[in-house]
Amino acid sequence: MARTAHRRKDNTTSSSTAPKDDIEMATTPQAQGHIAEVSVETTGASTTAHHNLSEMLHHMLPTHRVNHKGYKVTKGIQPDGESGRRGIHPFHFFRICWASTSDASRLVNILWPVVPAALAVKYTRPEKHLVIFILNYIAMVPCANLIGFAGQELARKLPKVFGILLETTLGSIVEMILFIVLLTRNEYSVIQAAILGSMLATLLLCLGMCFFVGGLTREEQEFDEAVSEVGSGLLLTAGMGLIVPSAFETALELKNSEALSAEVIAEKVLNISRVTAVLLIIAYGTYVFFQMRTHHGIYDAILEADEQKDEDRHEDLQKDKLTFTECIVALSISIALVTLIAISLVEQIPHIVEERGISDAFMGLILVPLEQTIQTALFNGPLVVIISWGLGKKLDLNFEMFDIVVLILAILVVGNFLRDQKSNYLEGALCVIVYIIIAVAAFFYPNPEETHVAGEATDAAVEVLRALL
Repeated sequence: MARTAHRRKDNTTSSSTAPKDDIEMATTPQAQGHIAEVSVETTGASTTAHHNLSEMLHHMLPTHRVNHKGYKVTKGIQPDGESGRRGIHPFHFFRICWASTSDASRLVNILWPVVPAALAVKYTRPEKHLVIFILNYIAMVPCANLIGFAGQELARKLPKVFGILLETTLGSIVEMILFIVLLTRNEYSVIQAAILGSMLATLLLCLGMCFFVGGLTREEQEFDEAVSEVGSGLLLTAGMGLIVPSAFETALELKNSEALSAEVIAEKVLNISRVTAVLLIIAYGTYVFFQMRTHHGIYDAILEADEQKDEDRHEDLQKDKLTFTECIVALSISIALVTLIAISLVEQIPHIVEERGISDAFMGLILVPLEQTIQTALFNGPLVVIISWGLGKKLDLNFEMFDIVVLILAILVVGNFLRDQKSNYLEGALCVIVYIIIAVAAFFYPNPEETHVAGEATDAAVEVLRALL
């Protein structure tokens, strides 16, 4: 009897020394009953028994996925993008949009009063072309900023690689709207310059500023080899695709073949441009498939590592988020405003070019574009060519020789800086300086109709090139 009592005492002690976590998790009577049964049958503090008990409780108790702020995560939504709310809440919507993602973004939101002012001046004082252009150019900034912010909020709710691609695509909406509006106005030269200008702005200005600002606080910045290699390959492919139609026309003109008239050459260049546009879009689709399906693990790891290195990551995670519905509303409002502003902006381009003597090259290369390089070269630009094909318009990829040369030089400069997977403020400053040099040259570059006046000089240059070839 004493031995039995002693055994029961040991069992009681063993039960009382069970893991604290397991006891705390037993919140239901059913779970407590299972624990009591296990305690009676257990003859010692066995590790195996405790492990089985934990597994049993894990399956019995309800479990819900929660994010860093304790919000229950909605099915299909990533934890980082969970807002903890549903539907639309006007106060939270405006407060979150105004707070945005950074101090610079909040400063941009101060420009929102310019948006109604730009639209009002356009309809009340239509003869003020320069004022309308400046106001609409400024008004485009907060609208594009809202598209970027809402796109980022929406991207956080999706898997990482897909979210990044969606955010990039939404960021290109401003450029696509501008291209389509320019296309309806037959501003072909501005579209062509804007396609290359978008690449130059991102390659030299944006990347250069990132290198420069980051290099002020760090001796060197490193980036992943896989990203730089894939990016460089895509840039070279895009550059070649954009250059081939122009090189084809130049080669035929240098031959000075009487059998091929200017109309025949233009038709051949147009056909080459359309086929090239289709192939570049296929290249972009292959790149997206590469990122999202076959090699998504590489990019997931890279993005995750970058997030872990982000010094403000925890602060960003604690910020309030937009709901899915609020993201859609913000995108709808901003895209509608961008469309109206783009129409007003493009309508003033002919007047600015004529009255102020600004060239189409400067307008397209410098003023219009500020978008992603690869997206523009492999998708946006070719897509506009295909859209023009469907509309019966003859937009091709036959760029001015000046545009082609500066694009080649920009790709070579940036490719050289990316080769060692490191950057510093010196490389950033050099990229910005190269961009400024191109901007100055574009400002003084004459329009096509002005180049016909200098026909003798052009003919002389052609003769020199023919002699060299």
